[in-house]
Amino acid sequence: MLDLTKLAGKMPAISQHLNQEAKASQIRLTRALELFQRVEGAQADWLRRQEQWRDRLLFATATPLEPLSTAQLIPPPPPRHTVFATDGSQIAPSHHEIAYCYLVNIGRVMLHYGQSLHPLLDNSPEVYYKAEDLYVSRQWGIRTEEWMGHRRTVAEAERLAEMACRWVNPPGAHHDPNLAMVDGSLIYWFLEAMPSEAREQLLPPLLAAWDTLYQARIPLMGYLSSSRSGEATNLLRLAACPFDTQDCVKQCSQESDRLPCQVIDPIRDTTLWTTLLEPGQRSTLWRSSAKILDQYPEHLQIYFCYVHVGAEVARVEVPRWVADDRALFDQALGMMLAQVHKGYGYPVALAESHNMAVVRGGDRARFFALLEQQMLRAGLKNVGTSYKEARKRGSIA
Repeated sequence: MLDLTKLAGKMPAISQHLNQEAKASQIRLTRALELFQRVEGAQADWLRRQEQWRDRLLFATATPLEPLSTAQLIPPPPPRHTVFATDGSQIAPSHHEIAYCYLVNIGRVMLHYGQSLHPLLDNSPEVYYKAEDLYVSRQWGIRTEEWMGHRRTVAEAERLAEMACRWVNPPGAHHDPNLAMVDGSLIYWFLEAMPSEAREQLLPPLLAAWDTLYQARIPLMGYLSSSRSGEATNLLRLAACPFDTQDCVKQCSQESDRLPCQVIDPIRDTTLWTTLLEPGQRSTLWRSSAKILDQYPEHLQIYFCYVHVGAEVARVEVPRWVADDRALFDQALGMMLAQVHKGYGYPVALAESHNMAVVRGGDRARFFALLEQQMLRAGLKNVGTSYKEARKRGSIA
């Protein structure tokens, strides 16, 4: 049990630290705005430098595809449209439970607007208990719990494509504009450091699901609330470099602390664009330079922009084929913004897919109770939790 009396004594120090950090952040923001104006005034020149020294930089910088000062108003959504979304949750495996297995639950949502159609809100659970499910990742040094999360990501994409394409594809059927949304980034950075054998288990089926959406012309969008990315503001670090050339490998590879260009770190992209955008506007469109995107096909390369949705500035990611069709891109942004407004600050379709997927404490207990019944019916003996787990559940405190 948490002792709130003892904890209260630590609050003043935390408040003082946060106050100091807020003042330092304001100084970094002022410096970032100065660098922004400098790069904006000679954007073509700085983009040439970025391209020239890209392979020598020690940090990832996205490439702007429009003027940095872009602040485009997002159009309203079509009166009739459909939004699809998926999200996932899980029960992690535990040696203290009655059986070593894990569960992945995918929530699915399909919301129709202006069409007098019933929504779809359901979930799709799957239990993994075979040896190839539980232990295959250990050969690559990946924990089962971590592998479970990666498998869940793939399942979310597959269920999303299956649901959306099943609705859109019937022959002879006419469908209004639609949008497929996922919570989080479409850039799977975690795959970069993963052994190629493990990556081949995850990336191809995920990209295949996205390609199915592409074939059906269903725009895909990743929505990131409270994004911590600095991929766009990293471009400003080129202007902050004190050297004549931006050759990080030569000039700064021996730096053990902070690089000279890190005068605005740790400032997030969203912090900067909060000062540059008005509610309902989007920033310039950027092409990500994440190394994992080398494994993506050309039409699925990830582009992103920042959108002031009212309550915050969110990062929005789309595949290249969506960004290349500006009418489709603007339409998708309009549907996304309408979702945020309907959800009082967060897309309602994503919130509902999370609610359909989440596994609460009572669900966990019922899952293992059901599993115990089946094990007893199968004739298994001595079915039960470990003494440690049983004692924790029956604490006298």
